[in-house]
Amino acid sequence: MTGGIASGKSTVSRYLKESGFPVIDADVIAREVMEPGEPAYLKVIECFGREILNKDRSIDRKTLGDIVFNDSEKLKQLNALVQKEIFAEIMKKKSELSADEHKLIVLDIPLLYEAGYDQAVDEVMVVYVDYSTQLSRLKKRDQLTESAAVKRIEAQEPLKSKKDKADVVIDNSGTREQTKQQIDDWLTKNDYSSPL
Repeated sequence: MTGGIASGKSTVSRYLKESGFPVIDADVIAREVMEPGEPAYLKVIECFGREILNKDRSIDRKTLGDIVFNDSEKLKQLNALVQKEIFAEIMKKKSELSADEHKLIVLDIPLLYEAGYDQAVDEVMVVYVDYSTQLSRLKKRDQLTESAAVKRIEAQEPLKSKKDKADVVIDNSGTREQTKQQIDDWLTKNDYSSPL
């Protein structure tokens, strides 16, 4: 599963998890691989400097985000430093869950296409919203200015492009109930009954 920033991936992911399906969250893994002592931690500090550290020596994600979302080359550098570790951890968790014979394993990966991870999944679901809804939600959720929100949206592949490549599209422009109904319809159509 993928989508754009503020498209509602977390809403869909949470609903699938509440329905009993295992979800591997790439954002959580990205934070984990950049924790002190983890593989990408020293690489990120070496590249971006000690000014990105909090007092407890953890990486200040807001400071790092301000750097990379204002400079596309810096964003590419960060992705190059962490993507290998993120992918390895995702595949490890997927393998562990596959051994338990789950019928459906959800990989929640915001940069699925950008990182080339789409080659490692059976089907791609895109959570879609129109651009104005995405911009409005992002500004409100993260308390960003319009220009800061636009930069973050533009740092990712356009959501319409992701939608065009998807096997399944969940339109999250309406109510939560409408979104849940689309997911339920897809689960039923593919005979993915809830394990709960």
